[in-house]
Parts: sequence; structure tokens; C-alpha cells
Amino acid sequence: MPPKIRLLSTDFDGTLVSHASDPVFDRDCMELIRELQRNGALWAINTGRSVSLLEEGLEDFAFPLQPDFILTSERDVFRPTQDGWEPFGDWNARCAHAHAELYQSASSILAEVIDFVSRQTKASVIYEADEPAGLIASSEEEMDRLTKFIDQAKAGEPQFHYQRNTIYLRFCHADYHKGAALEELSRLTEIPRAAIFAAGDHHNDISMLDGRYAALPACPANAIAEVKEAVRRAGGWVAEKEHGAGVHEALRHFLE
Repeated sequence: MPPKIRLLSTDFDGTLVSHASDPVFDRDCMELIRELQRNGALWAINTGRSVSLLEEGLEDFAFPLQPDFILTSERDVFRPTQDGWEPFGDWNARCAHAHAELYQSASSILAEVIDFVSRQTKASVIYEADEPAGLIASSEEEMDRLTKFIDQAKAGEPQFHYQRNTIYLRFCHADYHKGAALEELSRLTEIPRAAIFAAGDHHNDISMLDGRYAALPACPANAIAEVKEAVRRAGGWVAEKEHGAGVHEALRHFLE
């Protein structure tokens, strides 16, 4: 394979994984990624899942190969060791510190959002370590209402943001997202933007598909309209095929 793609950053659920298929992954896509790895390219799964949930997914779905890095919870960067995954550099520590400071300064916004959720929606709050971490809506339409309310509530705190994926939402610092995590991995591996491929399908993937951190962005046919538009604006590839088959199609496009 030509060395045009040296780093792949792929979303997991909805992009590589189709939960309605058996197997959930596209065999041709996996084989192409394996071939790229053999020729020196690095593959990172860039997901909203935590480390443990991603490990469960890889095992439950019997993935035929392992990523070289994992970027989890839409923000953290990990590399493999003999004992599992470890933070790569000090990025995760800096990220955690920034979020702790933000949640303290934005406590009134969080309280306002939680009150709105409990009084006026069917959504539920997700807690981690007894702190509000995100939301689960009853539908995508309700999530539209929730994000509209949050956008109004956080107007005076520009660093308070969220990552959205279907009916799930995670509160976050505006500077930490999938694109920023990919940028940090690019720095640590010394692989330039021009040699980075990225693929995703939903709102929380846009930050790595808008051209800032990956010069070769793509999305499968099942991606939402906002993702397709971001990929087109960045000069990327909107596939005709869905899920992993669409990622395979995009990889072939950029390689050929």
C-alpha cells in the first residue's frame, strides 16, 4: 500500500460496527486495515465508549484485529501495554484537571440543566462518581430539545459544552473532543494531518471530520446529514455504502 495514510482514526458504533449485521464488522474493511497496519500505518479507534466498554465490544463482537491506540470517552488517549491500556503522555491528566475546574465553575449551569430534565422531559441524568456526566433522552427529538436548552443555559460559560450521539449526551470542556484527542495523538506519533484518515457517522464525530485534524475525512452512507455536510466541506469522501463497507470504500478512494 502507498504510504498516503499513516494514521487511521475511526469511530466504533455506527461507523465500523453495524449492530444489525452479523458479523457486525465488514470483513473487507478489517482486512484492508490489517494490510495498512502491516505496512506501517497506525489505527486508532476514536469512540465515546469508555476503555472497559470498548474492550467489551471488541471481545463480544470478536474483532479480528486490535487497534494500535484507543481514544475513549471522546477525549482520552491510550496506548497498549502488556497489562492493558495506559495513558499516552500527560493529555488525560490535563483533560481531567480542565474538566474538574469547569464543572466547578459551571455548577449553576449543570443544576439548571438537571432541573429542566427532571421537570420537563422524560430524559435521565447519567452520573459518574456521584457527579452528573451526561444525559439519556427518550428520543432524538427530545435530545434536540435538550441541546437547545443547554445551548441557551451555557451562553455565559463558553467552555461548557457537550458531545452528542443519538439519544446520548456527555457534558464536556469545549477544548476536549474527538478532534482534539486525534490532534494530540498526531503530535505524539509525529504523523502530520496530511497523512491522517478519519471516519465517523454522528454529531460527536464532526470535530475530527471537519478538516482541522485529518486531511482525509470520510463517512459511511448511514451518517447523519450534518456529518455528511462537514465531510463534503472538508473535501472528504461521503460513501455510498453503509458502516464498515463505507469505511472500506473511503479508504480505497484515498489510497487509489
